[in-house]
Amino acid sequence: MTQTTPSRMEAACSLLAESERRYLLYQLAETRRGNLEDVISEIAAWERGESGSVDSEYRQQVYVSLIHNHLPRLADYDIIDYDLRSGDIVLAEGFDEIRPLLEQFKQTESESEIRETPLP
Repeated sequence: MTQTTPSRMEAACSLLAESERRYLLYQLAETRRGNLEDVISEIAAWERGESGSVDSEYRQQVYVSLIHNHLPRLADYDIIDYDLRSGDIVLAEGFDEIRPLLEQFKQTESESEIRETPLP
């Protein structure tokens, strides 16, 4: 994110306004990397409020939204890098710029919406 400060702030708020993106980043903040299949399972279960397996149709909806919307958008702002062939997702250098804002979002989310793990 090499834009001017107000534009960067607006972009960060816009990126974090979507709950699937926030939850993806909450997960990646813990280990700095993840696998697409695992992320899909976690996001689908989180959105449905379930701790077990989620039906394949809903998992497919999450998959489509991630690969066609959320992953490319986060990659465009250098927040993540990803490889669809391997399924690898890793945090990029731009993540450190939005980390403080993400931490504020996490603090204000209800505990039922996110796991109770602090950002490292």
